[in-house]
Formats: sequence, C-alpha cells, structure tokens
Amino acid sequence: MAVINTGLLTKGLRSEFFNRFDSTTVHYTELATRIPSNSDSETYRWLGTVPKMREWGTGRLAKGLRSESYSVENLKYEATIEVDRDEIADDQTGQISVRIGELAQRAATHKDHLIAQLLTNGETTGYNSYDGVSFFNDAHVSGASSDQDNKLTYDAADTDNPTDAEFKAGLKQAIASMLGFKDDRGDPMSLSATGLVCAVPVSMYFTALEAINATIVNNTSNVLQGVARVVSFPWLTDASKWYLLKTDGVVRPFIFQDREPVEFTALTEGSEEAFKREKFLYGVRARYRLAYGYWQFAIRTDFV
Repeated sequence: MAVINTGLLTKGLRSEFFNRFDSTTVHYTELATRIPSNSDSETYRWLGTVPKMREWGTGRLAKGLRSESYSVENLKYEATIEVDRDEIADDQTGQISVRIGELAQRAATHKDHLIAQLLTNGETTGYNSYDGVSFFNDAHVSGASSDQDNKLTYDAADTDNPTDAEFKAGLKQAIASMLGFKDDRGDPMSLSATGLVCAVPVSMYFTALEAINATIVNNTSNVLQGVARVVSFPWLTDASKWYLLKTDGVVRPFIFQDREPVEFTALTEGSEEAFKREKFLYGVRARYRLAYGYWQFAIRTDFV
C-alpha cells in the first residue's frame, strides 16, 4: 500500500510546526525574565541585592550577595501523538495536519500554563519566593525591608462578579501597595506605575477591560484609564482572584530558566515503530523551568 503524502512525511512538516509555534500568542515573554541555563539547576543569590548610588566619599563600598539562596532545577517536558499508518494513507483532507498544528499551539502556550499555576499556588506553603515564604504572603521580610504584604483583599458585593468600580478601586489599592514595596536594603523597588499587567480569570476579563479603559467609571472620571494591560488566563479558575504584575523591571515577577528549547521530532517510514506496529509518532521535547522572580512585582487581590 502506497503512503499518500499529506505533508506529514516531508521536511516541510517541521517548518509547518514551527510556523504555528512561533505565530501563537503567548504572554510569558512579557511576564518572565529569561535566564539561560547551562546545567541541571541554577542557584540565584542576586535577587534583591543591587545597592543604590552613593557619594564616593573615601572610595567604593562593595556590597556582596545576600545569604538567601534560591535554587531552581530544570524539568523535562514532552508531548507526543501517535498516528496509525492507515490514517495517514486515508487522510485526504489534512485532518492530521490540524492535530500537528494543535500540538504546536499547546507547546507554545505551555509556559503560560506554568505561570498560571505559579499564580494559583503562590499563596500556598512550599511555593516560595527567594525570601523563604510563599510568593503571595502578608509577611515578606528581607534585610531592611520590614514586613510587607502582597496578598490583598478588597470588598465586593458579589465576590465572583465584581463591578467595574470595585475592580478599579482594587486596582488603585494594588498599585499603591506595589509602589511602596522595598528591597532588602530598604530602597523602593517600583519607581513608577509602568509596565503593569492585570492577569485575570476569563470571567473577569471584560470587567477589568471596562474598569481600565473606560473614560468614566461609576460617574467619575477614570484616572486609571490605560494604566495597565489586561490578560486573561483560562487556567485561572478562582473567579474572585486576580493579579497585578509589573513587567518592565530587569527582573520580572517570574523567571524563565531556559535549558533546552522546544524541538520537534518524528518517527515515520523506516522506523521500528512503523515497521512493527504501523504507527507514526510525532512529538515535542524541551527542558526549562518557570519559577518565581521578584514578589515585589506581583500582587494578588481577592474580592471578599
């Protein structure tokens, strides 16, 4: 039986996969600082250590790295689809090619999914920031920072369906808190309300858009118009919680530890799988890790 070439058996398949992969909209590139990795894990001791400028005086005063240590181990990820040889021979409409395109989209958005998991679990013990407590915590302290809180609440009549005015007021509270955060030397972390992103569940998307983009909210001029960009993550399932993230710092709320990029491989004609089982395999593989960066650039707000 001759195998009909539907585009799955040519080098063009890899090009097709990466064209779809590269054209898929993702958000992790904006939310995470990319750190190249050259080993199975990386240790971060430089978070929160940069001193401010001072008068020269008697000479340079070097500041060493802090004692806090934050180690992140790379993980390996894969996704593989199995296609029967007969399916390829009978595929006159390119339906299997659609599955390859979906595989590319899933691979491209996987890092966004991991960020959503970090957001969702960020207030849970064990999902810690570099200072040793949960990423969203009401008692962050490091060096001279004093206790600081990035786990906020705001009153709403319907916690799962806040109004535009309630979201706007919660956003004002979150921005004010973020601008007041200090590093381990007691210096301000956020110097301006720029590069802000509101990560919200799908159910809150249009409320957030209206609250931020409307000229008038609740019969009052909207001073927050355009202050942030709204991104909805379908993996955020708690309808009452949303997240304010600052993305224009050198270190962002998350770290993308990049060990090995996504690669696409196939076992088709001539492979052992094809000979013994008449199965063709198409898969992706990568090694990386998404981890927490600066908690000072992330605030969770829960409508209560």
